[in-house]
Amino acid sequence: MDPNALGNQGKYEPGGNPQPWSEPVDRAQKEKVVDELGQIFESSGVVVVAHYVGMTVAQMQDLRALMREVGGSVRVAKNKLARIALEGNPAAKMGTLLTGMTVLAYSEDPVAAAKVSEDYAKKNDKFVILGGAMGDAILDPAGVKAVAAMPSREELIAQIVGCLGSPASAIAGAIGAPASNIASILTTIEEREAA
Repeated sequence: MDPNALGNQGKYEPGGNPQPWSEPVDRAQKEKVVDELGQIFESSGVVVVAHYVGMTVAQMQDLRALMREVGGSVRVAKNKLARIALEGNPAAKMGTLLTGMTVLAYSEDPVAAAKVSEDYAKKNDKFVILGGAMGDAILDPAGVKAVAAMPSREELIAQIVGCLGSPASAIAGAIGAPASNIASILTTIEEREAA
């Protein structure tokens, strides 16, 4: 294929290689990306910013799959557009983290994205957590680690249900106990009242 015969159809590598170079993003596309990023920053319970220099496509796909399992997502965006999306947002100070090759991991659950990111960083030294934001609180790497150590929404619900269920199981156990146990309990209560 002759690259000179292409005209304005796209830019091609020197030597006639038909692999198109990426075209510049037009203003409308940039505005759309800024709006999408703004929605991410507003609706997410936590956003984690990390460097991903040297990660392979397969490693990034693994991270995306792990994040999807917990209801989160991963997004790579131009730092400048992410900073613009942060303007006027409570987490605007997070813009200082957006340098170099950064990736955003986020979830509505305030713990899920931090947990997955922290676990993934332990397995892959090319994924380096820079910090993040939880509402208007800006997190450093230690802050992300602390958030990751907290129980997730599902774990908290399970703990609360467990606490609510334990008194009921104690009553059911007492009711189902042999009559001799109930009689001994009543005798003990009578003795305490007499004393």
